[in-house]
Amino acid sequence: MKYTKLLLSIFMVMPFFALPAGCGGGGGDDPAPAPAPATASNVMAITVNGALCSDSSYLNKPCVSVTVCNPDSSICRTIADIIVDTGSYGLRIFKEAMPGLPLPQVASGSGSLAQCVQFADESSLWGPVSWADVKMGGEPAVRVPIQVIDSTFGTRPSACASADPNVATAGLSGILGIGVATEDCGPACVTNPGIGIYYRCTGTSCQGTTVPLASQVQNPVARLPQDNNGILVQLPAVPAGGVVSTSGSIIFGIGTQANNNPVSKTVFPTNEFGDFSTIYKGVNSLSFLDTGSNGLFFPNESPTLPLCPSPNTAWYCPPETQSLSATTVGDFGSPSANIPFNVGNFLALVQSPNNVFSDIAGPSTFGFDWGLPFFMGREVFFGINGRPSVIGTGPYVAY
Repeated sequence: MKYTKLLLSIFMVMPFFALPAGCGGGGGDDPAPAPAPATASNVMAITVNGALCSDSSYLNKPCVSVTVCNPDSSICRTIADIIVDTGSYGLRIFKEAMPGLPLPQVASGSGSLAQCVQFADESSLWGPVSWADVKMGGEPAVRVPIQVIDSTFGTRPSACASADPNVATAGLSGILGIGVATEDCGPACVTNPGIGIYYRCTGTSCQGTTVPLASQVQNPVARLPQDNNGILVQLPAVPAGGVVSTSGSIIFGIGTQANNNPVSKTVFPTNEFGDFSTIYKGVNSLSFLDTGSNGLFFPNESPTLPLCPSPNTAWYCPPETQSLSATTVGDFGSPSANIPFNVGNFLALVQSPNNVFSDIAGPSTFGFDWGLPFFMGREVFFGINGRPSVIGTGPYVAY
């Protein structure tokens, strides 16, 4: 059951002290792609630690702006500081980031539907599921269930007992999950009330419940009228030493318009939640491509990389930048590709004023997480589950 993918998706490991963080290295073998024109209807701008991010942003923070309206579109709010996350599915926004926007809650029996979401950094989000019209870039608005993050709603389950209470604590206004799945849980939550994700709340009492697919938090890309078979992530390469900020694009659709045609890309089939395999130092691990992770996170296989001293043991600190490689393998055993990457000394590199880096990395116990540095200097496609495109039917990633 792949809600563990959502559990792992936003691996926002941050330094434990107030310094800009990071380091740089090559992001890919090809020249940096030119970002698509921001005026195209199927384009949504990304800024990494740029204008769309809050001043308190952590390193390698990919931000977008989303417009959310009530179902009759009489009241709308445009909200920035939303993390774009290819490792999860659906829109989640703090209630405080949408002041004065009444959204009808999704019904669950005689009560209201709520959700508990846990992340790899041990944070969690809690709040009701509500109907909203969501507009991304120049695409038409789509009506979908979203999570309204509100730790005061009902009685939180134990898994969300310490749910982030506000924007300041979380370091973001929300999360836009646009990976390969169409819903954030899928069939498992249709039949099993004990998974610990969805809850029926009556008054202040909340109990685990089943949820039909249509009421689950939805990937809004899958609901677009035209460009609904996937996305293209474009980010420029970042040089060694990093940059203060950078910008790129999310382009909706694959082969649906002139700006999203996949040329000379290798297609890697994934499971329904975007997982494939990565072989690193002879060890085969579950892996995924995740803009929501702000570094590369992988098992510290022998010969091991030294960790930074406490309290920064979430990062690697080799004495010199290490040139490494790993092999990505499609879900059915093919194709495969060698991916070179660099790992720098985190503590040495955070001394710069830069915020965006391509060679910061840390240890993982759950697989190989190709976070935001993987995307720098690459065009990366995500094919949505069950949707045909010019390079195949999803789920897949292609680069």
